[in-house]
Amino acid sequence: MTATDAKSPYRVAFLLIPGFALMSYSSAAEPLRAANLLSGRNLFDWVHVSPDGKPVEASSGATIACSASPGTAREVDLVLVCAGGNPAAFSDAHVFAWLRRCDARGVAIGGVSGGPYILARAGLMKERHMTVHWEHAAALSEDFPDLMLSRALYIVDRNRLTCAGGVAPLDMMHALIAERHGNTLATRVSDWFLHTDIRPAGGPQRASLTERYGVHRRELIAALEFMEHNLGSPQPRRAVAERIGLSVRQLDRLFASEMGVSFAEHYRMIRLERARDLLRQTALPVTEIALACGFASPGHFSTSYGRHYGLAPRLERRKGVSPR
Repeated sequence: MTATDAKSPYRVAFLLIPGFALMSYSSAAEPLRAANLLSGRNLFDWVHVSPDGKPVEASSGATIACSASPGTAREVDLVLVCAGGNPAAFSDAHVFAWLRRCDARGVAIGGVSGGPYILARAGLMKERHMTVHWEHAAALSEDFPDLMLSRALYIVDRNRLTCAGGVAPLDMMHALIAERHGNTLATRVSDWFLHTDIRPAGGPQRASLTERYGVHRRELIAALEFMEHNLGSPQPRRAVAERIGLSVRQLDRLFASEMGVSFAEHYRMIRLERARDLLRQTALPVTEIALACGFASPGHFSTSYGRHYGLAPRLERRKGVSPR
């Protein structure tokens, strides 16, 4: 990417959705402040926008003052939607219309953490590659199965910028600063935040299976990966064993010794975890969630869910999800 010597500041509107993730927002906003400070120039300008123009509370309880609403926001070059919690439940026609108007005027549109989900709900991610925080990915895929969704840290597809959130915006803003003002300044900004290991856009969002489970056996990692990619259509033990080159007995011993649970127990657990995400983040009927997670019937699903989590699926849905 080549640097751009723009005389006027690049203007960014942070659209803050109630319950937004403060870490994700800060990781996107602070690099702009640092770029101005370290360069001694006003390279970036930004404004905070909320659905009603009032202060917005983050998931942590911190409140950010906003100076504009979608109806009063000034012209900008980029709108970044910052959301967390349950973006599938956000439904503000006024906000969606404003985002579409911005797009029609040629404004770049982006989202961090749960923000990309809101862009999809506004109809702005058709035929665009995108990413979202991994906790929202299953629900987003169920709601919009035709989206070109990946598990990357961030994706820039023409004038769409989507980012998984957390600290990943530090990597995305490094790329944005480098594109506009050169890699030297971008590196100085990243060093300012002790972010010396700049990750590529396509880097993984989650720790590897080895790190998540503390296992190192090649066969077990291959089995876990195969299982996680087949939650809707659970594969029988024999199929998994053949896939990784072991006998069924060897597969059973591997799970018992390395995971401390049986193959069937672990498979059921990760399917139930996916179901919990869908219950908390979508309005899908329980019957559809049961089928999407590989349960033969809603009754079987409810029984398994209650035994594992101690409450019925319908009660889980009422609880909602803790904002991320």
